[in-house]
Amino acid sequence: MRASRWLADRWVMIVALLVLGYLALPILVVAALSFNRPSSRLSYDFNEFTLENWRQPCATSDMCDAVLRSVQIGFLATVVATVLGTLMAFALVRHRFRGRSGINVLIFLPMATPELVMGTSLLALFVSAGVPQGFWTIVIAHVMFCLSFVVVTVKARLAGMDRRLEEAAMDLYASEWQTFRRITLPLVLPGIVAAALLAFSLSFDDFIVTNFNAGTTVTFPMYVWGAAQRGIPPQVNVIGTAMFVLALLLVGLNSLRGRRSRRAAS
Repeated sequence: MRASRWLADRWVMIVALLVLGYLALPILVVAALSFNRPSSRLSYDFNEFTLENWRQPCATSDMCDAVLRSVQIGFLATVVATVLGTLMAFALVRHRFRGRSGINVLIFLPMATPELVMGTSLLALFVSAGVPQGFWTIVIAHVMFCLSFVVVTVKARLAGMDRRLEEAAMDLYASEWQTFRRITLPLVLPGIVAAALLAFSLSFDDFIVTNFNAGTTVTFPMYVWGAAQRGIPPQVNVIGTAMFVLALLLVGLNSLRGRRSRRAAS
């Protein structure tokens, strides 16, 4: 009876922990394989512990070139999509204009469209326009599908804001710019940062849309796909683990900053 009561009180938490463990299992496997010295290039079993993969992450120069290229594309796509998406979110939340409902529907189309359809459509567009495929066509494609995620994320943050805080600041003779800089921007900044992190992660690991519009440019996901046919080097697991740890640190710092802001406000 005591055990059944304990399970009845905590079954939701147990299921949640099992789901989180299921989601984290592939990440833990990648992290473990980053310390592995495989017996052959086509072997994925844990053979021998080594730190050599972390000491020489760029043992395969082509892989590091692809990683750097993916970071560059992700950074450019994130900056452009975050700026445009934030402006669009402010316009859709704070203003009423004709066609606003239709724009809200159109924003969700890139999120609902299969990547295969999006990739082939962009390829047809670039070919018909005579645009050579390469680095910049990838950036344009990534901005297009990242933009929707940024708009939705920032819109959710803006919708949850209390407009009375801005009105109170302006009642105390703050100008519109001072109100935006001291009230609006700090409140919406966590949403903007979250949207930027989401956009970068989507851009960095995209394969399908990139593969259609890359030309001869090779990004990190395309390198991994090509290397899988001849044996993935263990340094790929190092890059994957490092990116995951970096994302955790950024999310943790953003969460810590939000807690400190709330404590200071209270």
